[in-house]
Amino acid sequence: MYGRLITNDIKKSKLVTAATTIFIAITAMLVSLAAILVINLAGSIDGMMERAKTPHFMQMHSGQINQRKMEDFAKSQPNLADWQVLDFLNVDNTELFIAGKPMTDSVQDNGFSVQSKKFDFLVDTKDQIIQPKVGEVYLPIIYEREGIAKKGDLLEVKGHKLIVAGFLRDSQMNASLSSSKRFIVNQKDYQMLEKFGNVEYLIEYRLKDLDKISDFEKAYIKAELPANGPALTHTLFRMMNALSDGIMIAIILLVSLLMLAVAFLCIRFTLLSKIEDDYPEIGVLKAIGLRNSDIKRLYLAKYTAIGLVGCLLGYLLSFAFRGILLENIQLYMGKSGNQGLSMLVGLLGTVLIFFGVLLYVNLVLRRFRKISAASAIRFGASQEKVRGGKGLKIAGRSFPKVNGLLGIKDVLSRKKLYVTLFTVLLLSSFILILPQNLYSTVSSQSFSRYMGIGQSDLRLDIQQTKNIPEKTAEIMDTLNQDKQISKSVALTTKAFSLIKKGKAEDQLKIELGDHTIFPVEYAEGEAPQKTNQIALSSSLSDDLEKPLNSTLTVRTSKGDRKLKVCGIYSDVTNGGKTAKAMFTDQKAATMWCTISGNVKGSVTPSEKAKEYSSKFNYAKVSDIKHYMQQTFGSTIQTVATAAKVAVIVALVITALIVLLFIKMLLAKDRHEIAVLQALGFTSRDIRQQYFMRSLVIVVLGTIIGTLLASTLGGQVAGIAMSMMGVTTFRFTINPLVSFVLCPLGMLLVTLLATTLATASLQKIKISDNIKE
Repeated sequence: MYGRLITNDIKKSKLVTAATTIFIAITAMLVSLAAILVINLAGSIDGMMERAKTPHFMQMHSGQINQRKMEDFAKSQPNLADWQVLDFLNVDNTELFIAGKPMTDSVQDNGFSVQSKKFDFLVDTKDQIIQPKVGEVYLPIIYEREGIAKKGDLLEVKGHKLIVAGFLRDSQMNASLSSSKRFIVNQKDYQMLEKFGNVEYLIEYRLKDLDKISDFEKAYIKAELPANGPALTHTLFRMMNALSDGIMIAIILLVSLLMLAVAFLCIRFTLLSKIEDDYPEIGVLKAIGLRNSDIKRLYLAKYTAIGLVGCLLGYLLSFAFRGILLENIQLYMGKSGNQGLSMLVGLLGTVLIFFGVLLYVNLVLRRFRKISAASAIRFGASQEKVRGGKGLKIAGRSFPKVNGLLGIKDVLSRKKLYVTLFTVLLLSSFILILPQNLYSTVSSQSFSRYMGIGQSDLRLDIQQTKNIPEKTAEIMDTLNQDKQISKSVALTTKAFSLIKKGKAEDQLKIELGDHTIFPVEYAEGEAPQKTNQIALSSSLSDDLEKPLNSTLTVRTSKGDRKLKVCGIYSDVTNGGKTAKAMFTDQKAATMWCTISGNVKGSVTPSEKAKEYSSKFNYAKVSDIKHYMQQTFGSTIQTVATAAKVAVIVALVITALIVLLFIKMLLAKDRHEIAVLQALGFTSRDIRQQYFMRSLVIVVLGTIIGTLLASTLGGQVAGIAMSMMGVTTFRFTINPLVSFVLCPLGMLLVTLLATTLATASLQKIKISDNIKE
């Protein structure tokens, strides 16, 4: 019996059934996809790091190392499982050619290594440990992805030629966010290349207990071992590998939650519309003695079938899109080995959606208790109490005209009915605008400020070279005399000991200089402006347990200096644990220097970057736009794709929901429409009234949705970004897109859907709908 009832009902309401099934399917698909991607991303990262045996702690160091001292330290550490020192040969990008093209535009520190013998293995795309032959080189897989190189290309360094034999996965430096990239070659080729570059040491350790990695790091610093470079940990490697795909998953999760809310509202629309259509029949069923639970069971059977089909369809669709979304993860990190578990978790998410649908339908059907058998049989529709709108008088009005005024009066008198459409349009505008705001933020030059990099036109890095202070002074003299440079600053990083209870307990890498010229974005406080102030990255602040306004003491060449924490900022560069201050210490050894500058309007940053690159071959020169594109390019591309998909999803949701809602209103208002027709109103007049109703709701919903997407949405995005190490985050909004184009798109789609829905007005006859 239920099967026949369901089949007949679907035949009579094909559009409504299809729309409801589509919404449930999309929601189930997104939830399933998010679950599958989370499990696979975590599994791929874990698998890659396990196969490669990624170090738990790594210290990069430029300069001499004391092997005996390091051996003694290793023996004194009971938590140490293994350790090694690897050579990383940095080569000037101006001397590096791939497929005949110089790598001068690369912002990466490109260098050569040989395969490790203990751990930190570089593997190929089949996850096999690479053993290059003489004359072969394997490049990072990102270079293949970006079209820089392909298998069989020729790589050349000062006349020494190598054939690109394949591409490698590097568990440390895979991500574009990593500032260094390793090429692996044979030992004989490495010896030939060694005279063409500068050796940087990767001092690596694997521990027995990862929970004690912080204690090990402190012990390393306390032992005054080589530390002329950033220190990186296992946790940071995971975060860098997960950042780009993690943002994509966070967006999918957010949209899936919003889609779930829309799906429930869609069910409410369609169910209420169906109840309106069936009002006389419901009255008859009640009159002959059927209980509310019996009638509910008839409707519940249909939505059980719709929910089952929708969830099953959504789960199957997730398999169709899974391959596309997993492609990037599997390319960079390999297969997760958790395919079975991911499918099971995806299925579990789909099952939860199914039961959620049934629970919600059951809640909506409670309105049967309010239906009177006599009223339903007599009127054939619900008789709502009309409230509000009494202050609007039609007589003597020139604007809005009668039809518009009647539309506004209906919205005001039936607020409870229209609040559902308002909520859907609000959510649709949120889904539409949030990804646009996120894209405009990550693609803007100011995004660098959230990552620990000041916003400037030019960036010059001086590192892994001798006489850094003298070379810094030479560049700054040139910039100060260059009339095309409006402002510039040199920030020099030096290492200082952190003093606790009179003893050196930790080492801080402090960036010294004027941080107010090109400031980063601060989560708390502000940039240091006095010599007794210091700003800490959020990671360092948490590690040292030094919040805003606390104090710390560092040891300088002039003695111990007490500093007050004036600001907290997020930083994903140089291991994430950095500090900024304004004091000077000429005797402290310089680790590296970063020079930033702005050009005047008459010249482009790229032109000036090329000029300085040829003039200062010891510095890595780039314009900030190019730097951000290479460093965060994959992240920007991911968000751009999400923003485009969001436009389609939001506008389709809007069109379908408005179409269903207006059709429900027409079914509900048959009696009122017949009365208006009897009074002389034409179909065009009545259509204008419905246009006004849609217009009022879409304007209100879009305005509030836009405001929420720009405020609350920024907080939601900030929470997601904080999980990936970016603790400071605020939207950079493109007003044209967020406040003009997106709302205009919502408005046009709403009016189009209203036009289509009201096309059936002429089918409503006076004689069929006016009863005593």
